Amino acid sequence: MSIRKVSLVDGEYYHIFSRGNSKQKIFLDDKDRDRFLKLLYLCNSKMGIDFREQIIRTKINAWEFEKGDPIVFIGAWVLMPNHFHLYLTSNAEALLPQGYAIVVFMQKVLTAYSKYFNAKYNRTGSLFESKFKSVHIENEVQAKYLFSYIHLNPLKLIDSKWKEYGIKNKKKALSFLNSYKWSSYLDYLEVFRPENKIVNKVNFLDYFGVKKDFQNEIFDWIKIKT
Repeated sequence: MSIRKVSLVDGEYYHIFSRGNSKQKIFLDDKDRDRFLKLLYLCNSKMGIDFREQIIRTKINAWEFEKGDPIVFIGAWVLMPNHFHLYLTSNAEALLPQGYAIVVFMQKVLTAYSKYFNAKYNRTGSLFESKFKSVHIENEVQAKYLFSYIHLNPLKLIDSKWKEYGIKNKKKALSFLNSYKWSSYLDYLEVFRPENKIVNKVNFLDYFGVKKDFQNEIFDWIKIKT
């Protein structure tokens, strides 16, 4: 395992992200996004899972596959056209070598998705740029900011300057986020869907008591212009 600039310590929390090589898009349609989410679920295991052999050919629902206990706990995630963000920590009970769980998980996800993407679009070479990036979350303020940042990231798709100038129309922003299913935003609104299985809320700070608190809290981190 190669040395990383940020050590991945068991029990600590991290912002994990990666983008397409040369900023290229890594999700071209909903089937791509759906495959990546299923890999976030399936690869979160000590098992080695062959998607084509064990899921497609056996016609098993990926979300019902018995993969065993997770090796990481994911608190938030989002997919964007050319990158993704994860907020996670390792599962100490997985009994993997110190700092190894996150690396194993990410290698499994990125390798499996790259093979799928290259085969589907008849391409070769690296899909992602270098190694995945990681930032150690050191305190609650940083954690709450990351949580909001991940869930508000899709707003760039309707307003690329919202971070600099604030959101002029909060109602429009909420409507868009409520319809954007490629993040864990809907899971925290308690929308029932298969993707609920990706997130493990128990191992993350309980910031929000009710759904309304969740939405108000994440918007507190941005400037809202009326």
